[in-house]
Amino acid sequence: MPEGDVVWYTARRLHEALAGRELTLSDFRVPRFATTDLRGRTVDGVASRGKHLLTRVAGDITVHTHLKMDGAWRIRRAGAPPRDHRVRLVLANAEWQAIGYSLGIVEVLRTSREDRAVGHLGPDLLGSDWDPAAAVRRLREQPERTIGEALLDQTRLAGIGTVYRAEVLFLRGLHPWTKVAAAADLTALVELARRLLEANKDGYGHVTTGDRRPGRERYVYGRAGRPCRRCGTGVVRGVQGPDPYERIIFWCPACQPGPLT
Repeated sequence: MPEGDVVWYTARRLHEALAGRELTLSDFRVPRFATTDLRGRTVDGVASRGKHLLTRVAGDITVHTHLKMDGAWRIRRAGAPPRDHRVRLVLANAEWQAIGYSLGIVEVLRTSREDRAVGHLGPDLLGSDWDPAAAVRRLREQPERTIGEALLDQTRLAGIGTVYRAEVLFLRGLHPWTKVAAAADLTALVELARRLLEANKDGYGHVTTGDRRPGRERYVYGRAGRPCRRCGTGVVRGVQGPDPYERIIFWCPACQPGPLT
């Protein structure tokens, strides 16, 4: 699932292509909204909220989409929309067309009622509502939860996925199964997560080491069995979370010692 920085960047590209322009085509390829026609309406703007995308259209209309695991938006010059079974939505103006592939969510709602879709989310790491104190407070509401699970809970703070979860925990020296109550300095942890997303939001690629060369971008994520960049111990791979919400996790057992039992 794309992380918050990728969604933020996607929103920016959609905004640049669609905002302030009148729609000449709105092709919803999902049954519930197949007859929805937004032609002639101006796109007011596109924004991200955590991992959600909100395309706001004149008339108190929001097109709410979510990439989920496999979704993507592509921007092309205006022309005939593609005939591709993966396409779920096409929004176009006289100059550009935005094509949504394999989108996990496509729905139309009132802009004034966007909270129905995103009101449950915690503070957005890349949003104007970012509030580290509120994020920490929400994390501490579930003190017996593991920190690895809590960081992926978008109702605690919005935008972290499996890559940044693994990298933030490594950089803070926290084992994924450490309880929230035992995790030291949660404020530093959430602020580090924000800085990492901020550093990567202007382009694709999750770089946490500061080295953008292929194979050197991250400390632990995707490096199972390879030596830790700090201590040389083999990086471990596992899964965390209740079925069916298990997610992959990587950590260094030396730099991130297990919690005391």
